[in-house]
Amino acid sequence: MKTDDLISLLASQTTPVDRRVPPWRFAVAILIGLSSATVLMAVFLGIRPDLGEVVSMPVFWFRLGFAVALGGGALLVTLRLSRPGVSVGAGWTAVVIPAVIAWIAAGIVLAGSDVDARVPLLLGHTWKVCSIIIAVLSIPPFAAMLWAVRGMAPVRLRLAGAAAGLLAGATSAVAYCLHCPEMAPPFWSVWYLLGMLVPAALGALLGPRVLRW
Repeated sequence: MKTDDLISLLASQTTPVDRRVPPWRFAVAILIGLSSATVLMAVFLGIRPDLGEVVSMPVFWFRLGFAVALGGGALLVTLRLSRPGVSVGAGWTAVVIPAVIAWIAAGIVLAGSDVDARVPLLLGHTWKVCSIIIAVLSIPPFAAMLWAVRGMAPVRLRLAGAAAGLLAGATSAVAYCLHCPEMAPPFWSVWYLLGMLVPAALGALLGPRVLRW
């Protein structure tokens, strides 16, 4: 068989790729991850009793927006890393910008506070457990995100695993916002981010093993 004939034969047997599959997989993963993290938070920690009051505070939505924006950037990067030959491009910028904005806000708050109040604003009352809780809550979302990525065709496995882990961490941080009593930007701009980076590091470590196809 001639080469041209073989190429024509192979090309005639291809089936069109369903472009709806990637968004569907990640939509399912996010839904499962957010639901499971929220249920775990509600069962073991409980929703803060004054939630109805704090939702009227702009800082509550700023904190929630921080987690959502980081998750959106991580989702963009994860989607691109899940497809071979697709450049991440400005995707990393979408991850960095929310963190930078949060750090700027934290710096403004600290600069406008008394010296004696700065450490309490940074540490709050739960700094010892905040990052740990977010990391633990990220376990179900992490498994869901890895499932979504594994079903694609990632080639940069370590980066894809890290992005999926960051997405899982941001998802769990969104759920944790419904419980966390800490409202000061210096607190959550540090400890929330640290909690998200734990599953990101774990994803970078496990990516080459669990995302191989």
